[in-house]
Amino acid sequence: MLIPVIMSGGVGARLWPVSREAYPKPFIRLADGQSLLQKSLLRAVAVAPASPVLTVTNREYVFATRDEYRSVAAEGQNVFLLEPSARNTAPAIALAALFVEAHHGADAVMLILPADHVVEPPAAFATAVASARTLAESGRMVVFGVKPNRPETGYGYIECGAAIGDGIFDVARFVEKPPLAQAEQYISQGNYLWNSGMFCFSARTILENLARHAPQLRAAADHCWRATSPRSGDAVQIDADSFARLPEISIDYAVMEKAAGIAVVRTEFQWSDIGSWSAVSDLTAPDAAGNRTVGDAVMVDSSDCYVQSADRVVAGVGIHGLLIVDTPDALLIADRNKAQQVRTVVDRLQQSGSTAHKIHRTVVRPWGGYTTLEQGPGFKIKRIVVNPGAALSLQMHRHRSEHWVVVGGTAHVVNGEQEFVVRMNESTFIPVGNRHRLSNRESGPLVIIEVQTGAYVEEDDIVRLEDAYDRT
Repeated sequence: MLIPVIMSGGVGARLWPVSREAYPKPFIRLADGQSLLQKSLLRAVAVAPASPVLTVTNREYVFATRDEYRSVAAEGQNVFLLEPSARNTAPAIALAALFVEAHHGADAVMLILPADHVVEPPAAFATAVASARTLAESGRMVVFGVKPNRPETGYGYIECGAAIGDGIFDVARFVEKPPLAQAEQYISQGNYLWNSGMFCFSARTILENLARHAPQLRAAADHCWRATSPRSGDAVQIDADSFARLPEISIDYAVMEKAAGIAVVRTEFQWSDIGSWSAVSDLTAPDAAGNRTVGDAVMVDSSDCYVQSADRVVAGVGIHGLLIVDTPDALLIADRNKAQQVRTVVDRLQQSGSTAHKIHRTVVRPWGGYTTLEQGPGFKIKRIVVNPGAALSLQMHRHRSEHWVVVGGTAHVVNGEQEFVVRMNESTFIPVGNRHRLSNRESGPLVIIEVQTGAYVEEDDIVRLEDAYDRT
């Protein structure tokens, strides 16, 4: 059996302001309307249509992930392995391998697919997977290598050793992201490939190699798996305390750079690791002046720019070689040659105490979502949308009161000891300290305007008493 494993945990700091901690890179919509996560699922389903797809993701993202999957593929085959925190790829793959071993047997082959790749065409991807699967079934660990078309310093490289098949080689060594001169040398030599970060191996093989090359991690992963509760529905909640004790390390450092006998499949597909705005811009065709635009943009006497606008017109006059990414609450302007440094912006926002690195003005929640319309000292105004049949948690606040005005649909409200209905053009007041809940039992969306007032109006002033989404 071939089990695709989608790794969907990266925040994608270099893709700020679109990618943020609360709604990260895998959810980014590309120009064709599909998210990176949806593309990953469709790629997995195409090569293993009869198998379940295992997605390793943070438990905060599972509800949005389910929504993404439902819109492009039939339900029933997806399983979610939910991390309580980020520990890099080696712990994630170790727990995924233990899940596969327990549910499908040690000889089941795992296809590791990061959720931030674009791969075309599908037929070439399927051909590469078939070659890798055959090697994995014989006990080899396999990495997918991409023929470089430029001296890229943002990717790792693989030096190819002896040929063991058509387009298949022993791995001589892995090389970390090189400086430009070294990358140019690799291109000229012709025996180096980009490390795609996609792997193929059996559960037995990767677990044995973890025990051999990362014994501390393997032991901690075994302990974590024993402490983890059995699968409930389509999800497995990884035990938080024991998972936090796993070493935070990549699978490359933990195993791949140490193990012998690794094979690399030289792929024939077009591949992009969407790790920066330069990579995103390459997905859009340029105009005659080299400008690439997504959304409503007007370029005058400008060249070699990438402009992405969400809600308004962006005009560029006499500009050259810039990245401009406009969102409702943040604007990025950068030199195209310095796209990797966007991460530094996120670091500085985090150090300053700003929430702009973490959340958007519009925030997705399991029950729907909200948009912050206005905020100032002592108040915040939100537009809240509750999906049909959904409900917020039963909660209270220690520092703020709330005034709800229904502008669409019908609200079922718990307020203190009372339960009642609030209809369109009606309102209710939630005093500070009152337990309360907002529910939508109708067939259409519920829309309210919420006015918060108090000394502190941030999101961490929520005490959840009951919750259908296991967030208490």
